[in-house]
Amino acid sequence: MPTPFSKGFLRGAFLSALAAASLFFAACGAEEPPEGDGSTGSAVSEATTAEEPPRMPEDAPPAPEPAESPPLEEEPDGDIAEIGEPVEGIVADAETGLVVMGTREAGDLLLADGESGEVERRVDVGGRARHLDLAAPGGPVLVPVEREDAFFQVGLPEGEIFEEIPVGEFPHDAAAYEGRVFVLNEFESTASVIENGEITDTFETPFQPGGVAVTDDGIVAIVGVRGVAVEFYDAETLESSRRLEGGEGPTHIVAGPEERFYVTDTRGGALLVYEGNGPEMVESVPLEGGSPYGIAIDRERDELWITLVAENRVVRYDIGGGSPEEIESYPTVRQPNTVAVNSETGRVFVAGAENGELQFFDP
Repeated sequence: MPTPFSKGFLRGAFLSALAAASLFFAACGAEEPPEGDGSTGSAVSEATTAEEPPRMPEDAPPAPEPAESPPLEEEPDGDIAEIGEPVEGIVADAETGLVVMGTREAGDLLLADGESGEVERRVDVGGRARHLDLAAPGGPVLVPVEREDAFFQVGLPEGEIFEEIPVGEFPHDAAAYEGRVFVLNEFESTASVIENGEITDTFETPFQPGGVAVTDDGIVAIVGVRGVAVEFYDAETLESSRRLEGGEGPTHIVAGPEERFYVTDTRGGALLVYEGNGPEMVESVPLEGGSPYGIAIDRERDELWITLVAENRVVRYDIGGGSPEEIESYPTVRQPNTVAVNSETGRVFVAGAENGELQFFDP
């Protein structure tokens, strides 16, 4: 089991004192790796149909961060379970009914009952895991552990670790497609491809990748949080089809039906919609209130859930008719950086990074 003082952590600390200093405070996508010998080019172009933005711009902007939430003005909807420590990554499994959360500092995964919110098991993964996903309903959980340069697969419902693989520097997010797992190495601007417990390939991504999603037909989209771009790949060949602008400061991404991707533009205060076949950006939806950050999709109901951190709210969107249409918004716990939904029951879970709270409600 790796420790907080493993070789991966020390290497990252020597490469960038700034990055090491920010590790304890920054939210998802807010870390900044050392500036490499990035390819020439300026910031992204003004039109999504123009020349592709550079993969590693010379003058990359700072990574987008969520707003600092104000004190609550409304009582959060539903119930609240006191976790007792800040949590960040969250995923809800429809098959087992469990909610899995990553602690920001303790290095544990928490497996909680989706009915009561009570934590049933703790799994030591040796470091912080802020992005979580499922390889399939019922698990395993995909767990990139940032400070340890390691990737874990954790089984459900027992929480057994049955895969631990060294990957690139500061792995931040992961997604699976037909036995392949794509792990983003944030400080290397690469993605590791894992099959059968081994790394089979590594390929370049937009600068400082922070989010990845895959459609049912095998289109992979990767968000470069400092490259301010979204790049699209074939899950089988790993070839890039196109790199598009990512608004003003993208952070999180989910894949939806009809080969569409939905990206939160945290700095730009918008929801960006991309068509994977092409690909192209088809819509930018303003999100009033500011600092949209966490995003989850309920594919059974064709709905999106997006947290507005600056307002302590989560917004529900209907995506069944093509263009996203707001249904309703709900007050949340403070600092709602992440959201998950159980697609079987429709229950929504919001993790409060400020006070270590898990909010859950049935809309």
